Amino acid sequence: MIILGVILLVIGFLTSIAILWTIGIVLVVIGLILWILGAVGHQVGSRRHYY
Repeated sequence: MIILGVILLVIGFLTSIAILWTIGIVLVVIGLILWILGAVGHQVGSRRHYY
């Protein structure tokens, strides 16, 4: 999810498409939150680790 968000950020920046930029930011933030929660041991959904 983080990698997809970064790809969308780059594409949105290069092509000046604001919606791709926004979606990219949202995906990066959600991905980082899930990654941090999984790294500290909290369950995310029904999974103990989120990769």
